[in-house]
Amino acid sequence: MGLFRVACQLENYRDRTRSVLVSDVIVDTGSEMTWIDREHLDRIGIEAEKKDMRFVMANGQEVVRSIGFAVVRAGGTLTIDEVVFGQPGDLQLLGARTLEGLNLRVDARGKKLVAAGPIIVAGNAPASRNQRCSDAAHQPFRRRTSEAVPVRRVGDGAREADVLDDGAPHVDG
Repeated sequence: MGLFRVACQLENYRDRTRSVLVSDVIVDTGSEMTWIDREHLDRIGIEAEKKDMRFVMANGQEVVRSIGFAVVRAGGTLTIDEVVFGQPGDLQLLGARTLEGLNLRVDARGKKLVAAGPIIVAGNAPASRNQRCSDAAHQPFRRRTSEAVPVRRVGDGAREADVLDDGAPHVDG
């Protein structure tokens, strides 16, 4: 994929006037969490909410770090997420969970973050069994089957789903 860096702003979720711009954060979809230098998080008053959390680094080394909550802004959008208090020698990373919350995906060719598009949600269902929609076009499509059906994986890595080879969503039952 190739590495690239972005700027992101972090804010104290309790006092949004306290913020810091971090200009050199590596976008790393292989990292579940976002890692930011402790000095930046301390400067804006982010508190360690989870302590002594164990992580396995890419080189196999196990480390222990604290985690706090922050508002993260990048790519023109924002989310609130857990951030790891980075120690000296740790890389500053924008991880997969934060990217998901920001609804951004990686454009590997352009080496930039782009909008991920509509957020995938579960199908809509009537509020009660007694409520029925008279227009069939408003009913969620359900294909019922108990036979083996070929399924293929679709998505861009950030958002993937199983669909039947004919493109129809599948519901067991």
